[in-house]
Amino acid sequence: MGKKKVKRREKPVIWPYLVTVAAVLVLAAVMTYVLKYCKVTAVMVDGNIHYSNDEITAMVMDGHFGDNTIYLYLKYRDREITDVPFIETMTVSIESRNAIRITVYEKSLAGYVEYMDRYMYFDRTGTVVESSNVRTAGIPQVTGLRFDHCILYEPLPVEDPEVFERVLDTTQLMNKYSLEVDRINFARDGSLVLFFGDVEVYIGDDSFIDEKVMVLPDILSKLEGQSGTIDLSEYESGQTITFEKSD
Repeated sequence: MGKKKVKRREKPVIWPYLVTVAAVLVLAAVMTYVLKYCKVTAVMVDGNIHYSNDEITAMVMDGHFGDNTIYLYLKYRDREITDVPFIETMTVSIESRNAIRITVYEKSLAGYVEYMDRYMYFDRTGTVVESSNVRTAGIPQVTGLRFDHCILYEPLPVEDPEVFERVLDTTQLMNKYSLEVDRINFARDGSLVLFFGDVEVYIGDDSFIDEKVMVLPDILSKLEGQSGTIDLSEYESGQTITFEKSD
């Protein structure tokens, strides 16, 4: 009789399970580290004017894990934020495991006009770039422009489009001398009037406009809380400037 073959019992292969368990443990350790040690504790915001730092931060760090640098890196590494009013785009960069930088590129606003109970903000070319029911501080109202309609993302249909260059030149002068003008008015004859609170400043035409604006910071600082008019339409350097109080 032949010998009986004894069937060997195969040992169970456990290494795939060990590898899986090890991978899960490593992943759990990485997730624990990321969640615990990669929290945002410092946020740097650059370029914002319309929105405060807190408002910009809230827009970027929203949703679950919005305070985690790794999550924010994955969320914004190939993406810019472009759907925020008054903002062209925002980018997010990771400075360290606990710090991020948000760079804001706001739309270039020269001024606004009121139309149909809305504030219509336009850029240096006169193109309407935003419509809002909220007035933005630091952006002057422009009056005296004559138009019969106003469409978002289209130029304001004024008689003389060169007026927008004058608006831009005026706002740049305001920035140059650290002045915040509330309203810029163009009269029918083209003369310019600036409004600072309750003080009206008659500039007239654009001749010597830099010299005219240059004297305003010192004068306006002494007229705080008062109302009246200053006529600089015929001003020449060195002349005495008079302020006529309102009744």
